Amino acid sequence: MSEKKTLPSFAVLQLSGCAGCEVSLINASEWVDKYQLVYMPLVVSTHTVPDDTEILLVSGGVRNDEDVYNLRRSTELVDQVIAVGTCAISGGVANLGDRDEVRAMFTAQDNRHHLPHLLPKSHPVDAFVDVDLYLPGCPPTPELFMAALSGPQDYQAGSTVCVECGREKLKEMRPKHLLGFQQGEVTPDICLINQGYLCVGSSTRGGCRAICTIPGHPCVGCRGPSNAYIEKESQVWFDRVQKVFERLTDIPPDEINRALHSPQLSLFLFQFADYLDGGRPPRLKEKVL
Repeated sequence: MSEKKTLPSFAVLQLSGCAGCEVSLINASEWVDKYQLVYMPLVVSTHTVPDDTEILLVSGGVRNDEDVYNLRRSTELVDQVIAVGTCAISGGVANLGDRDEVRAMFTAQDNRHHLPHLLPKSHPVDAFVDVDLYLPGCPPTPELFMAALSGPQDYQAGSTVCVECGREKLKEMRPKHLLGFQQGEVTPDICLINQGYLCVGSSTRGGCRAICTIPGHPCVGCRGPSNAYIEKESQVWFDRVQKVFERLTDIPPDEINRALHSPQLSLFLFQFADYLDGGRPPRLKEKVL
C-alpha cells in the first residue's frame, strides 16, 4: 500500500474585515489538491490555528485588542506569514473608523456589552508582527492567492495595471474635464484616461489582470503602488499620476489633484503612503506580490 502524501498546510486568520478575501480564496479551487486548509472560521470548524501549520494568511485590519491577541498567538505557530488584501496591509474599510467623529461615537456608547475594546485606530498587521509576504488587493484575485501559496517567484505579472489592461492611448483624444465614475458611455479598447475617467492604473501594481479596467471601470489603486513607487514617498506617486494626465488630457492639474484627494478614492489611494510613510520599516518590493 502506497503512503498517503502529506500536503503542505495553511491557515487563514480573519481579523477585522469583510470576508471578501476568504471568498476569493475559496474561488481559487486549484489549491484543493495541493494544500491542506487547516483553519479558516468561515468554512473549517477548528477553534485555533494548529501548531504545525506552515503558512498563515492574515486578512483584515487590526482593529481591537482581540485582533492583536489572535494575530500574535497565531504567528508564533507558523513558518510563514502572508498579509492578504487591502485591510491587512493598510487598514481598509475598517480604517474609516480612524475619523475622530466616528471614534467619539463608538467610545461614547456606555451601554456596549461583550464587545472587544476598540483600539484608538485601525492598524495594519505589520505594526505588530513581522510579515514574510504582502498580497495586496481588495480582494486579491484567486490567481494571486495561488501565486502566494505556490511561490511568488514563479508568478509573471505586468508591472502595472495599465500594462495588463492594454487599452489604446490616443494623442488626439484629449478630454478637458473629468467624468464621474458612473457617467458617460465607455468606449471599448480606448484608454479610460483618454475618455475622461480618473484611472490610476498607470502607477498601480499589476497582477490583477486588469479585471476592472478591461470591462470599463477605472482603476482605483486597490493593489497599491507598483515597484517603481513602492519604496518612494507617496507624493512621487501622486506627481506621476499628474504627469500621465498632462500627457493624455487637457484637464486642469488642480482638478486632477482634487479628485485624487477626494473621499471617494481615499480608501485605496491613501494606502500608498503606508508603504514608506507609515512610521514602520519600509515594505520592500521583494516582499510584495
